[in-house]
Amino acid sequence: MSKTGVLLINLGTPDDAKLGAVRRYLFEFLNDPRVIDIPWLLRKILVNVIIVPFRAPGSTKIYKQLWTDKGSPLIIYGENVQEKLQEKLGDAFDVHLAMRYQNPSMEKVLGEMRLANYKKIIIVPLFPHYASASSGSAMEKAMKIISKWWVIPEISMISQFWDHPKFIDAFVARGKQYNVDEYDHVLFSYHGLPERHVDKVYQDGKPCAEHNCETEITEDNKYCYKATCFATTRLLAERLGIPQEKYTVAFQSRLNNKWLEPFSDEVVEERAKKGDKKLLAFSPAFVADCLETTVEIGVEYQEIFEEHGGEKVQLVESLNDHPLWVEALEEMVMERA
Repeated sequence: MSKTGVLLINLGTPDDAKLGAVRRYLFEFLNDPRVIDIPWLLRKILVNVIIVPFRAPGSTKIYKQLWTDKGSPLIIYGENVQEKLQEKLGDAFDVHLAMRYQNPSMEKVLGEMRLANYKKIIIVPLFPHYASASSGSAMEKAMKIISKWWVIPEISMISQFWDHPKFIDAFVARGKQYNVDEYDHVLFSYHGLPERHVDKVYQDGKPCAEHNCETEITEDNKYCYKATCFATTRLLAERLGIPQEKYTVAFQSRLNNKWLEPFSDEVVEERAKKGDKKLLAFSPAFVADCLETTVEIGVEYQEIFEEHGGEKVQLVESLNDHPLWVEALEEMVMERA
């Protein structure tokens, strides 16, 4: 029987929580020209001479906080989802998992998929909102690898799924584990991007700031990361009954002040100073809990909130291996099969 191959791609993780592995991961990640989009030589100097040598020891300490007895949560949840999706899809499909950076590598996994001689391959970068530095990078690398095959089967790629009904259902289910009325404010925190990354999306020469990205999705901004993050928030807030005045959309993990605003850590501080005691935090840009959710929001933002008078930042768990998330992936794949 001729089969369809399904490739799930997430960002990646060090092989272990030791300095050498973290350094290798950061070298590969930060040298990607879609992540740091500056001239080659400047990027090499910035990343290899400045950022990685100084950042790796601190990052290693953070990864040790994240690590479990079984390893990286990103791998653990990824493998669980792979297994559960395989059960859902059945024998007509083979589900594979790869990481854009480090292991299991895309080269190795796609090499195995080439040998399987699939009639079709469906590629699903596990990033709900398109960004060149995540979805774009994963799809570009897949295309580079596949372009060298002698036989190239039919390929289908899912570039974003921020508004897929089943994806929204899954995050709503996570949110309903908490009583929103018990919290003073709700934070929707998305991974940040440099402003220039979203400005490059537009063909009319105007920056993102001139496209009403906070309030609407149009033909012009449908691939704008900022616009789709705000749109996901509107969908979730409506389903969860959260009034507009009770939530804030913000962006975390910035490297400098030329990234998307407002900044999540500053919002957390401001809410505490205003007298909020309990903050509920969603992070819908991530489909699995990772360093940015478990440590950055769950630990670091908790410390910021307490320091300025708040009491509790409650992180809403990511989709991880939730059954509704597996159903969402099943539906997305079947729509392309």
